[in-house]
Amino acid sequence: MATGIITKDHAVPHTSTNPANLNESVELFVREYDGTKPSHSSEAVLMLHGRSIPALPGFDLEHGRHDKYSWSKDLADAGYDVFIMDLQGSGRSTRPKMKNPCNANPAQQQDILVPNPLSAPCSPDYTSQLNNSQSDWDELDTVIKFIQHQSGVSKVRLIGWSAAAFVMGPYAVQHPQNVESLLLLAPIFPPQGRASKSGTDFGAPVALPVSTPAALFGFPMNLGTKDAFASSWDRELHCANQREPGMVDVVWDATMDNDAVGSGWGPMEDGVAQGVNRIRNSYWWGWNSATVPLHGTLGGDVPVCIVYGELDTQANTPVASGPLLHFSVPALYEAIPGTKKLMFRVACTGHLMVWERQSKFLHHMSRQWLKQGTVEGLSSGSYFRDEDGVIMPAG
Repeated sequence: MATGIITKDHAVPHTSTNPANLNESVELFVREYDGTKPSHSSEAVLMLHGRSIPALPGFDLEHGRHDKYSWSKDLADAGYDVFIMDLQGSGRSTRPKMKNPCNANPAQQQDILVPNPLSAPCSPDYTSQLNNSQSDWDELDTVIKFIQHQSGVSKVRLIGWSAAAFVMGPYAVQHPQNVESLLLLAPIFPPQGRASKSGTDFGAPVALPVSTPAALFGFPMNLGTKDAFASSWDRELHCANQREPGMVDVVWDATMDNDAVGSGWGPMEDGVAQGVNRIRNSYWWGWNSATVPLHGTLGGDVPVCIVYGELDTQANTPVASGPLLHFSVPALYEAIPGTKKLMFRVACTGHLMVWERQSKFLHHMSRQWLKQGTVEGLSSGSYFRDEDGVIMPAG
């Protein structure tokens, strides 16, 4: 990668609209990799994480030889001013109500937090979900305005991974004047997902914060363990050399490096805590088959490119999972009303494509998409890319 990339960390000020710390001044972590070439105007890209993996290491896995998995640096190397961000409750941004281990999902405490750091399970002192769709949209808007001021651009190219689709998709529909294009990797999309107040807009469907049912929303924080992370990734491995050896340790260690609190929780090994991933408990709405077509924005004023792995069992789930947990990437593609839409299903990779062998294609195609609005000369349609790199119309 080029040595001319300038790296800066920003603490972007934001007045919280999250009920857990409403109206408080908070800081949103944003890292910038400015690869703008001399005598070139700035072209800004903003990358947003999903539900459980923060911006670091999601978009920049810094670990010796594994630097090749840095999607953000690859795009900066192509000349873009790249920003990666953490929403509240993730990574290095403010984490309201998440320092107290009693605020973790009560159903997880005994198995994960006893005896470290808890001697016994305890009740949350904040009995509601943490973030919601509106607070996420507001935080994204604050960072986009910061980028517009910082880089002098009017529109920003958006890239979202996994559950970032709940944030960037509706934001693009509501604020197309701020969005140049949208690229979604393994987007989570429930066709029959939670509706907004009217069913055809983006208003909150219920009073916030949400606390019932208590088993789902009566706490602000879920927990992820290294064993669960490894098992989830392993289930999607079906091809030779799909993932390099040792990558689970590399990614988990990098995730823990960005959580000084959670890294000290959980089972002990040789006197050292294995660490726990603190995951914000979210209440999302307004991302479904009724809202995606609104105003004809997606695929029109905002071109959309979708990429997902054929082995991805997180972004594609059975209908029997129920309306809130049935996810379908092809259904999202079909719901986008405009013609400026592309979709690639990629062989021999899963939900964690960013750290697998096929990450090379992800970097390659995203460079083309950002520069030209096309990939391998294709501007619209749904395609399958096989293990040898041959692209053909999806069957």
